[in-house]
Amino acid sequence: MILNVTNLSHGFGDRAIFNHVSFRLLKGEHIGLVGANGEGKSTFMNIVTGNLMPDEGTVEWNKNVRVGYLDQHAVLEQGMTIGSVLKSAFASLFDMEQRMNEICDKLGEAGESEMTEMMEELGTIQDILTNHDFYIIDAKVEEVARALGLLELSLDHDVMDLSGGQRTKVLLGKLLLEKPDILLLDEPTNYLDASHIEWLKRYLQEYENAFILISHDIPFLNSVVNIIYHMDNQELNRYVGDYDKFLEVYEMKKAQLEAAYKRQQQEIDDLKDFVARNKARVSTRNMAMSRQKKLDKMDVIELKREKPKPEFHFINARAAGKVLFETTDLVIGYDRNVPLSKPINLRMERGEKIALVGTNGIGKTTFLKSVLGLIPALEGKVNLGDYLSIGYFEQEIQPGNNTCIEEIWEEFPSMSQYEVRSALAKCGLTTKHIESMVRVLSGGEQAKVRLCKLLNRETNILLLDEPTNHLDVDAKEELKRALQEYKGAVLLVCHEPEFYEGLADKVWNLEEFSRLTL
Repeated sequence: MILNVTNLSHGFGDRAIFNHVSFRLLKGEHIGLVGANGEGKSTFMNIVTGNLMPDEGTVEWNKNVRVGYLDQHAVLEQGMTIGSVLKSAFASLFDMEQRMNEICDKLGEAGESEMTEMMEELGTIQDILTNHDFYIIDAKVEEVARALGLLELSLDHDVMDLSGGQRTKVLLGKLLLEKPDILLLDEPTNYLDASHIEWLKRYLQEYENAFILISHDIPFLNSVVNIIYHMDNQELNRYVGDYDKFLEVYEMKKAQLEAAYKRQQQEIDDLKDFVARNKARVSTRNMAMSRQKKLDKMDVIELKREKPKPEFHFINARAAGKVLFETTDLVIGYDRNVPLSKPINLRMERGEKIALVGTNGIGKTTFLKSVLGLIPALEGKVNLGDYLSIGYFEQEIQPGNNTCIEEIWEEFPSMSQYEVRSALAKCGLTTKHIESMVRVLSGGEQAKVRLCKLLNRETNILLLDEPTNHLDVDAKEELKRALQEYKGAVLLVCHEPEFYEGLADKVWNLEEFSRLTL
């Protein structure tokens, strides 16, 4: 057993997340940790990695297990380069090399017994360094950097100048170079492009050690896991097989429980009816008492409270002009000396639904911001059409200290409190979420709050930057349905083909305009 979690309970304020849950991780298990937004998946990861103390319960790791955790919030600072972050995976080995050099310096002055000890330690260090590829570190770093598309950026590139997807790749590369005994991956595909999701999929399929993976990307999950742990209503249940197998068993169990519940409720009604009609008559009182005892001892089946499913409906503004925007020799980027693109000439018309794709760092977010005028063009221009009512969903926003209610109220001050609560509830948030500060919510719940703002504004064009990141399966399905129903135009940055297929009538691949393909 690699990890054993017993009787874990945890909550935030009066909101319980887990109630006496248990979990085990065995050698070679590839675990998918699934559940709706806000069920506590990231909280669970923070508890097992020791970043968060649980209210109750124990977390026991096997001795000498090296854990690697891909944390979306890992700190990268100005001055760090891609190469230095990747090489930091071998920090403990560099420390050992230093110790080895110290021993070598002292060997000349050592006595016989001391020399024997030193030689033994030297041999042990040499073995560890060899087994962990220390003497080919540069080659290993290059190999991983090439596989993740980082080598073409140069290993001297400052990490603060990278896109969200590129930073994820750097952290993922460092993690893979560390060669931990167990990988903990929290939504690793969120910022990765299609080709690198494919690469990570192959890597995890061939991975010999155990891992725990949080993901809402069902095709990805299905291809790499063999065990599912499902978080639901403060419980954690184990299922053998992939996500589809889990869903099949879960739906069957749910149907069986509902059938048993209906049968029992009918039996309870019959017993109560019999007791009510017969308890007063002397001849039937004993039978009524017997039925009452049966009622009192009955283990009553309770159905789990259904989670609120989101309902998304975008409000259509008056029709825009025929051409929404047109770019003329537009060159995007942040530095005139290092443009991200060749001249871009694209045009979007009323009612079109377009997916914007391309590898990380190619400039998808920059293109959206350039169209909106948030980032000035390096060259060329963007002409916006008439009567535009624009809705923009940013990829990531750092939330402040507002509660969800305050966050919506700031945007829509004329709404009553009932209307604000109702709008948030339609997005799939419970009363406890609605009254919480936005920053304590999960990534998926925060995304729902931001979607709530967009849904309550009249628009005729939506610019959406990775709106599916962090969203659970139900929310993703509902968002796709709402966008299909929407009468306005949609320009969507997305790395999930299964989301934009059947929604987008055109795909713009920004790689065609990249300076890297000149």
